[in-house]
Amino acid sequence: MIKNSNNSVRSLRQSTKKSLNDWAHEVAATLFAPLAKWLQRMNVSPNTITVFGFVFSLMGGVVLALGHLEVAATLIAISGLLDGLDGLLARLSQKSSRFGAFLDSVLDRWSESAVFLGLLIWSSRGGMSTEVFLIYVALASSLLVSYTRARAEGVGAQCKRGWFTRLERVTTLIAGLVLKQLTIALWILAVLSTFTALQRIYYTWKYIKTNLEVSSQ
Repeated sequence: MIKNSNNSVRSLRQSTKKSLNDWAHEVAATLFAPLAKWLQRMNVSPNTITVFGFVFSLMGGVVLALGHLEVAATLIAISGLLDGLDGLLARLSQKSSRFGAFLDSVLDRWSESAVFLGLLIWSSRGGMSTEVFLIYVALASSLLVSYTRARAEGVGAQCKRGWFTRLERVTTLIAGLVLKQLTIALWILAVLSTFTALQRIYYTWKYIKTNLEVSSQ
């Protein structure tokens, strides 16, 4: 009984910890509330904003493939802002839906793939073998971070934890492009995205193990 109580207290403490993603959503909700309210009055669908965010990512990928890194950083930043705006608009207009959440998640994965593909084309043309390897690892690990969350939720675990979520990945990539330190940014993306995927695997294993122990008592 004491053990279960301690586990509950620990879970409560963990759930009250705010990640960078949580803080960013709170800041975005404050800054973009007027824009979201205007879009609501214009009867703009949150899914429309989601699609526009995806389009900006596609354009960012194309521009990256052409080697215009700073322009691409701007397009990716706009896509990231729209990615936060669609959720805020959905909450304000009370138009949150399962399909909207599904669409947002799927297009996020396509957006990342488009951006990394653009980087891969540019790096390959420049003969940058190290960068090509890092891009592959970063993309694979980024997709795995999202996949592990989806599979964890399939077994009942709310696996939103981890050091390097989509916000951190997008911010790191934009910084690397703007500061012209792409190789360093790719190392950070590859290593920390891989670590985050492993974190989520561990958290899910721990969740399943703990719940099996409780159910068997």
